[in-house]
Amino acid sequence: MRKEILITGFGGQGIVLAGQVLGMASSLSDHMESTLTQSYGPEARGGACSAQVIISDCPIHYPYVRNPDILVCMSQAGFEKYGHLLKPDSTLIFDQDMIHSPETSGGESFPIPATRMAEELGRKMMANIVMLGFVTAVTGAASQQAMLDAVSGSVPKGTEAANSAAFTKGYDFGLAVLKGRRKKAAGHKGANL
Repeated sequence: MRKEILITGFGGQGIVLAGQVLGMASSLSDHMESTLTQSYGPEARGGACSAQVIISDCPIHYPYVRNPDILVCMSQAGFEKYGHLLKPDSTLIFDQDMIHSPETSGGESFPIPATRMAEELGRKMMANIVMLGFVTAVTGAASQQAMLDAVSGSVPKGTEAANSAAFTKGYDFGLAVLKGRRKKAAGHKGANL
């Protein structure tokens, strides 16, 4: 099992924190191998940034994502920079309020209003945690409990409960999306009989 995950957005969205949480959950709780590399634009806030996470059950010899199995986009600029790396069987997960009509060459796409959901919780800055919950539900890149533990251990003291609620909101939304897609697929199959 090997998954290459690229999370992209702009500075201030917690992109690198999201990558750290995913890598920690995979290695410390799920007992997988994981690597994290990150890149920033020249600006502290507002510049492009990315976190590249590789999760594997074997040693990882090269820590950079070449062609992501999962591309998580939280900004239009991030999609424009990395969208061409998607393979036909890749999964694209994107904040539907930040990215407009992403076109890919196949694979599955999963939109989520992560920023809006975080705003509804009262903290726009938790959009990355909402996104992590969604990513966990739709991809299984790490286990739910491992991710919750990593979130609680990575966020500022006093915000653990709010961030856990944000993760759960994204996770539940992801489960609902998957359930809806399964129902739709079953309906189409039934119609063809």
